[in-house]
Amino acid sequence: MNPVSWAGEAVAYIDQRALPAGVVERRATTIDEVVEAIATLAVRGAPLIGVFGAYGVALAALRGARGEALRTEAMRIRAARPTAINLMWAVDRMLAKAERGADAAALLAEAQAIHRETRETDERMSRFGAELLPKEGAVLTHCNTGALATGGMGTALGAIVAAHRLGKRLQVYVDETRPLLQGARLTTIELRNAGVPATLIVDGAAAATMRDKRVQAVLVGADRIARNGDVANKVGTYGLAVAAAHHGIPFYVLAPRSTFDFTLGHGGEIPIEERGSDEVRAFGGQATAPEDVDAYNPAFDVTPGHLVTAIVTEYGVLRPPYLESIATLEMRPNLGALAH
Repeated sequence: MNPVSWAGEAVAYIDQRALPAGVVERRATTIDEVVEAIATLAVRGAPLIGVFGAYGVALAALRGARGEALRTEAMRIRAARPTAINLMWAVDRMLAKAERGADAAALLAEAQAIHRETRETDERMSRFGAELLPKEGAVLTHCNTGALATGGMGTALGAIVAAHRLGKRLQVYVDETRPLLQGARLTTIELRNAGVPATLIVDGAAAATMRDKRVQAVLVGADRIARNGDVANKVGTYGLAVAAAHHGIPFYVLAPRSTFDFTLGHGGEIPIEERGSDEVRAFGGQATAPEDVDAYNPAFDVTPGHLVTAIVTEYGVLRPPYLESIATLEMRPNLGALAH
């Protein structure tokens, strides 16, 4: 399955809300449809919405938007989800290209370059991450960080699959990931397709699973990382990091350079998206709580850097103190700059 691709004068995508019941392919032909696909999680995963957003800017240009009109459309895409910085990074890169005089064809080529570089980044990151995993044993992961989240090999899930291909015998425990069950609906599919043994658990069982199943590593992705190593990721990640620290289990974050926000000193500055209460009060159209009960539904939480054993990027493994190691990453170009 190719979760996002260019399709003539439209951006084709797999509607991830429909999985695993069926594969529903859709086409975004307007910026309204691009924004809606991102906001409703039809397209999700920090790196993937960056790719999708880049194609959205190219779509606007191909439909005649220029100058301030193009910027307006791009900013609508950029604001579709506030926490994942990859979307902002990709849109800003497209706008910078436009400001240098790129026409619609050149902007499409730039979006395709972003997509290609994401695949290359995933491959490199997955190799580095695979080296950190044991030759055999249990690992635990949260949410969905595979091809459906990036358009490439994936981040945390990419490392698990790469380790499996190297002959490492891993048993993966998959958090279902409330409230939209990305782990249950998406990660289990990707691990099954890759031939990796996987067991689904409810989020509340993660700490007990770490202890009882002798989990040897926890791997997660990220939506934004501050200069001090604080990590914003799908809600529930913070609790996993606390439990991993209690049990002495390495806690690894895998994310490309484009996920780092070098303008933020710490995680308290990261905007956290809050979603509608109905995602908590109901599921699949069926009520699971009184319709008038208050609900708090943050889409992400922030894990303090001191709980993170290492951060794996396409450039290798960063370790504490993160203020120093992340500063060295800031000096490096994005992978795309290396290819030009």
